[in-house]
This record gives sequence, C-alpha cells and structure tokens, in this order.
Amino acid sequence: MPTPPSAVTFFEAVDPRALAREYPAGPAFLERFAGMSADALHARQDALFRRAVARAWQIPFYQRLWDAAGVAPGDIGSLADIGRLPTFGKDEVMASVARRPPFGDHHGREVPVDGRILPMIVHTTSGTTGTPQPLIYSPKTREVQNLLLARIYLLQGLRADDVVHSVYGHGLVNGGHYIREVVTRHTPAVFLSAGTGIETPSAKQVELMRDFGVTVLAGFGDFLKRLAQVAREQGIDPVRDIGLRMITGHLSDELRASLGAAWGPQVELFDWYGVGDTGAIAGEGPDHDGLYLQEDAQYVEINDVETGRAVAPGEVGDMVVTCLFIDDLFPIIRFNTHDITRVLPGTSALGLPFRRIAGFLGRSDSMVKLKGINVYPQAIGNILAELDDFAGEYVCVRGRAADGGETFTVRIETRAADPGARLPAYRDLLKRRLGVEVTVSLEAPKSLSALTGVESRQKPVRLVDQRGAA
Repeated sequence: MPTPPSAVTFFEAVDPRALAREYPAGPAFLERFAGMSADALHARQDALFRRAVARAWQIPFYQRLWDAAGVAPGDIGSLADIGRLPTFGKDEVMASVARRPPFGDHHGREVPVDGRILPMIVHTTSGTTGTPQPLIYSPKTREVQNLLLARIYLLQGLRADDVVHSVYGHGLVNGGHYIREVVTRHTPAVFLSAGTGIETPSAKQVELMRDFGVTVLAGFGDFLKRLAQVAREQGIDPVRDIGLRMITGHLSDELRASLGAAWGPQVELFDWYGVGDTGAIAGEGPDHDGLYLQEDAQYVEINDVETGRAVAPGEVGDMVVTCLFIDDLFPIIRFNTHDITRVLPGTSALGLPFRRIAGFLGRSDSMVKLKGINVYPQAIGNILAELDDFAGEYVCVRGRAADGGETFTVRIETRAADPGARLPAYRDLLKRRLGVEVTVSLEAPKSLSALTGVESRQKPVRLVDQRGAA
C-alpha cells in the first residue's frame, strides 16, 4: 500500500536560510542581481515558471480554468507560451470559494507535495472592492513574500537603529501581520504594530510615535497624512517632537507632495506596491526613479484593460502577475490585479536588470466610463493636488438621476474660505484633465471621513455606488 501523506508544521515545511540565499535581501540583493544580463534573468524566470505550471496542473482550479480555455498540459512548454493561458482574478477565486466553502478549491492543500500535506496560512483582503477574499499561503510562499518586502525596505535604507511604526490593519486582514513578519524576521529594526485608527486611536498613535522615538512610518499614505494633522491637533509638532527620517508605504504623486509638507523636509519618501495574494511586487529604490519589479520572483505583464492583450511599452494597463516562486500550495499564474500602471523607459541607475513601473495609478474594476471616457477614481487625487486649497480627501459618488440616467459627483474637501468662488476652478481642472465634465461638490475638511473610512480602513474608499439606493 502507498504511504499516506504526512502533515508537517511550518518550519518542517520550509528552510528559511535556503530561501534567504535564493531570494536575497540587503547587500546580498545587489551583489546577486546588479549587472545580471537580461538573458540570465529570463533563464531563471523560465525555469521557475515551468515548475509553477507543473504544480498548477495538479490542482482542480487550474485544471478547470485552463481546460475551459482549451489549453492542454503539453501546450505550455516555456514562459514564451504564457499568453496562451487565461488570466483570472478575485471573481474566479470567489467562485472557487462558493463551489467549495469556506476556503475553495483553488489551492492544493489536499494534493501532497513530496508526500507531505503543507500547513495553510489564511488571511483575507480588506474588502475594499467587495466581499473579503480568503488569502492562502504555504510556509514557503509566506517566507518568500516576507523576503521580497524586506529586500525593498532594506534597499530603501531601513537601519538597525530605526523604530518602525506600522499602521497596517490586523484581525483577519493580511496587511498588518505581513509587515510585522517582514520587519521582525528579516530586518534589524524595532517594530511597533499600531494598526489602523480603530485599533489604536490616532491621538494615541502620535503620542506613541513621540514617546518611542519613531523614525520610520509605514502604511497607506492617506492615513499617514492624517496622522500629521492629528499630531498638530494634539499640540505635537511632527518635525520637532517626532522628526521622522523615512516614510515607506503606498504613495501617489498627490500624497508624496502632501506627506512631505506634513512631516517635514527631512523625511525621505518611498513607494512600494503589492497585493495580498502575491505579496510585494515592486518597490522604489534609493534612486527614486520608479518602482523596481522584483523580476527574479514576480513576472508582470501590462495588459490592455478591455482586450487583455499586452500594451505597447509605456502605455497604461492592468498589472497581471505570475508568482514564479510559488510551486506548492496555491500557484498564482496570470492573476489580474486590476491595478493599473505603466512601465517606465530607460535603464536602472542601480545596474539591475529589472524593469521599473510608475506605481499604482488606479483600479480598472472601479473604472467609470463617462461619455466614452475612462475615469479612474483612485487617480483623481493626483489631479486635485494641483490646487493649493485641496484638503486631501475626496470621494466619487455614482448615483441615479430622476430620469433614470446616471450621475457622477466628485465630493472634495477644501480649505478655501469661499468654496463657492473656487468651484469653477475645481470643475475646470477635472474637465481638462479627465476629458469629461463631472459634477463637483466642495466640502469642509474632515467632513468625508465617514464615507472614505480614512481612519478605520487600510485603503480609503474612493468610489461609492448609490445607483441601487431608494
């Protein structure tokens, strides 16, 4: 009789030291990849891709997905064939969960790896774009994801004498746990897990930052900006009393400018990008020239939002991600993040063979088409930042007009003494930059927090759909 598979624990299933050699962080990262040729990088990617595809064929989710697309096992021989595989996203994962609740059949928990059943680490997404999605990790997946983000933090200059204050959420949500594991396991810095403004009130957070000598602030930029405002309201000077030296988080151009003004000129700002399913995908380096795709571990395609075909270099499209490092529990092959970006031209100042992207530019699944024009609500903040009296918060509201037509209103917080007089400037700016006229409502600072959830959520809400409301 065949030997039944054995269940193993986390550290029986993974060799952290071996993974750290394979996916180096710190000085070893540049030593390994600076100067590497594009051909050598592609050879590594191709070998890892073939290994991930072989595992995916053992899992019912991929068997079903790829069979429906007319793909047979022999059709995919190398990375050059990746375009023959269909993309998938949250909808397909949630359908898998509905088919086999509560965790779905998109993972291979019951399909042994080398005769062993692997532990399954479970978190969820924040639910910003709908029902929270279960996130499934094996020990290897989790550790490599940690190493990739540690690599980004260390490249950005995280030091042994830093105290890191993280405002990523906890509970079932992945974010806070992920950042805690990264900093405490793979960097020498001290870590404070403050969480959102619900987990630790904002007023208490700025006191902790002052009292514990926080030097690095990590999180989503909207709430990081709000903390500087709260500090001033509490009589704490963000520069004199706290004096951050570094902010690392998820930043838009609008947030980069306002965060620098809020926390002081001594702060160096860094962006990075990832999603719960895949972990860190790209991060800004010390050259501040876009975000480096972590291409030894992540294969990223930029595809047209409507056709799904690859866009020309420099054009905007959906980021479609294949996790080259996952070949056990839940391979991720052609996952459409529905986050849009573009690849930047030119070569790396650091000598890396990796491409660079512009960062997060919006979400295609919350795209609104107005008179034939694609409008991305998450990108509107970058436009509004051009106006000096923009107070930093906004929300787009889709509604239903009395005649049954659709309305679209951008509600914007402003510091203007006379909002009525400033309304034409806001309308004209949005019309010019969006290419379509929208309704604008100017409102007082902090009046939209209940709608955006800026103090209670990792990612504030930028689109509210009220078309179904009575």
